[in-house]
Amino acid sequence: MLIYFAGPMFCQAELAFNASLTEKLEAKGYSVFLPQRDGIEPTLDRYKNHSEKELCKLIFDFDRNEILKADIFLMILDGRTPDEGACVELGIAHENKHLNNREKLLIGLHTDMRAFARLFRLNAMLYGPLDVVVDNIDDLIIEIDRYAMKNAP
Repeated sequence: MLIYFAGPMFCQAELAFNASLTEKLEAKGYSVFLPQRDGIEPTLDRYKNHSEKELCKLIFDFDRNEILKADIFLMILDGRTPDEGACVELGIAHENKHLNNREKLLIGLHTDMRAFARLFRLNAMLYGPLDVVVDNIDDLIIEIDRYAMKNAP
């Protein structure tokens, strides 16, 4: 089972959280595409002659292809607002949910307590396409395991 990991990756805390959760998932036997680790790194020499527009297109195309290959789309929903790149990735995953003769699981992890006081924790345009939203890592792993057992080849 391949998991595409979508979420913010712009500060040390986000990078560390993403890496830690990926490590837990991989220890359970899942393959994880983590863009901060497995994606295109624009600072590498082979990309130095590309324009910003060209780099953005390369990153978009590469990540889009990984989303399409994935069995599970995992979106981190924490923050004052979910990461806009992850929101686009969710749209791609949702519109291609039935590729590969199997229904892709679209799951969100929302641990941010700032959202608990509001009437609606997330915008309907995020809740709508997600199959499941959980609020802790243990429940996330339970849901992923449940999907994997039901959809094992």
